[in-house]
Amino acid sequence: MKETPSLRERKKAETRRRISDHGSMLFYERGFDEVTIGEIAEAADVSKVTVFNYFPRKEDIFFDRVPELVELVTDTVRGRRAGEPVLSALRDMLVRHAREGHPLGGVDDRFVHFFRVVAGSAALRARAREIADELEAVLAALIDESGEELPGRLTAALLVGAFRAAFLATAARQLAGERAADVLPDHVAALDLAFDVLARGLAPVRSGSEKHPPRDPR
Repeated sequence: MKETPSLRERKKAETRRRISDHGSMLFYERGFDEVTIGEIAEAADVSKVTVFNYFPRKEDIFFDRVPELVELVTDTVRGRRAGEPVLSALRDMLVRHAREGHPLGGVDDRFVHFFRVVAGSAALRARAREIADELEAVLAALIDESGEELPGRLTAALLVGAFRAAFLATAARQLAGERAADVLPDHVAALDLAFDVLARGLAPVRSGSEKHPPRDPR
C-alpha cells in the first residue's frame, strides 16, 4: 500500500500539474515550437526557474506522463501474480488501458490533438524517440530482475518496437479522421499479434531447448 503524500508533496504535484496543464493548452492552441518557457511560466503564475525545476526540457512539459508510464510498467512487472509471465502481465495491462481509453493507452478521440502537435514538431518527435530508448532501458532492467530466462535487452527492444509500431499506426489513422472506436479492434489485434510472436520466438530462449552450433569461422 502506498503512503499518503505529505502536504509538501501534494503542493509540488499541484504545481507540476498546473505548469503542465497551462503548457499543454498553449501547445494545442499555437503549436509546440511557437510557445516559450516564459509564456508557460506566466500562464501558470510561476517563475521560469520553477518551470525548469519541474521540467528540465520544454518537451517534458508536453510529455508529462512519462514518469507515470515508467511507474505503470514497473508496477506491472513487479506486482504481477505469482507465476505470471512478464509478457503476459504487460500484454494484459496494455490491452486493458487501450480498451479503457486511458491516456497511456493510445486510443481515444481526445488524443487527436496530442498526435497533431507531435506530428508538427521535430523536437517532440526526437524526444519521443529518446523516451522510447529510456523505456527500453527500464524494461530491460525489470526483465533481468524478474528471474525469467529472457534476454532483458533484446526482449525490451522487441516490446518497445512492437508497441511503437501499433501506436504509430493507430495515431496515423486517427489523424486521418478515423474514430477511435473503429481503430481500437485493429490496435488490440496488433498488440496481441506482437505478444504472440514474441512469446513463440522467445520460448526456445527461455527453455534452452534450442541450441545453436558455433558459426563456421571460414
